[in-house]
Amino acid sequence: MPKVHHRLRELGIELPVAPEPIASYVPAKRAGNFVTTAGQVSAIDDEIWKGKLGDSLGVEEAQRATRCSAMNCLSALLTVIDSLDDVKQIVSVHGMVNSTPDSGQQAAAMNGASEFFVEVFGESGKHARTAVGVSLPMDFASSVYIVVEV
Repeated sequence: MPKVHHRLRELGIELPVAPEPIASYVPAKRAGNFVTTAGQVSAIDDEIWKGKLGDSLGVEEAQRATRCSAMNCLSALLTVIDSLDDVKQIVSVHGMVNSTPDSGQQAAAMNGASEFFVEVFGESGKHARTAVGVSLPMDFASSVYIVVEV
């Protein structure tokens, strides 16, 4: 069994099918040894995280939302690579957290995604990161995209 697949199984995680783009873009794009995913929102099947951090969402809920977005990032990667074992490292994680202007907790919310990548990939899951507060379309709680080296 592939290493990353085995790790996901140990964690009790089953990745969803990559979400279909809702506009004119692709889920992920490879350029040489790097892959960038499109922004992946906080929705997997019936687990949909919507709302604003600092209003209808607390930090823990926002962390679960960014973790959900991170899972979708791995699914998006699989649209252009054969196996998650091909990932050498997560280079960067960029998170947009739907939040009120005065929230200031976007970095804490993004820990949900960051911790997920380290749980799955270990040391090679450690990454550079951006966390910003925005107003997201359709009121999704988060949108995360990643850059990985393969």
